Amino acid sequence: MTNSPTPESLGRHTDYGHDGLIESDITGHPLDHFAQWIREAEAAEIFEPNAMVLSTIDPDGRPSSRTVLLKGLETGSTPEHPFGALEFVTNYESRKGRALLKNPQASVLFPWYAMKRQIIITGVVEPTEPVLSDSYFDRRPHGARLAAIASDQSQPVDTRDELDVRMARLEADFPDGTHIPRPEKWGGFRLIPATIEFWQGRSMRFHDRLFFTRQPDGTWTRERLQP
Repeated sequence: MTNSPTPESLGRHTDYGHDGLIESDITGHPLDHFAQWIREAEAAEIFEPNAMVLSTIDPDGRPSSRTVLLKGLETGSTPEHPFGALEFVTNYESRKGRALLKNPQASVLFPWYAMKRQIIITGVVEPTEPVLSDSYFDRRPHGARLAAIASDQSQPVDTRDELDVRMARLEADFPDGTHIPRPEKWGGFRLIPATIEFWQGRSMRFHDRLFFTRQPDGTWTRERLQP
């Protein structure tokens, strides 16, 4: 017999306070404000402020979500990325990698619960250039690079011991300080934002939501959504 959560614990109410979000708070490019919120999350010592819930559609049409880390941000000020871009890395043969290569649309959610804030961004996804994937791979800690090679991400494995044996072999082949080439199965993705929603929690569940939509000419329209 297990102890299930009580209706009282599941239905408890936390008041989110009175810090609001008004239109004049976001006067420039919405990705600039997004970057500001990340800096504020870092200053507030939010655990993994660059963690985002990535949602994709599998080749069979099923949705799936998981947490990944934002690795790069272009705010739309460069000729290469005039609409801005969010970059993350993964195994291209993983569930999310296969999903994004088949259906290159995604949504990411940044859940900064301690700050009563969320940001939801949707858009088209494309693989990053190999040279950029190389750069991201080389920036990973030594052990994390080995793990990327050892793991056939999302595929079944009989035991943890099998994974540990793979890692031990790689550690012997690539001692600390040895250059580790990026495997072809691993690389970056770039999400080009089409919509951005800023969510600020407020008292009585009467939250603030400002929703931005990118237009064909690269400008952004803004509207307030009801909570």
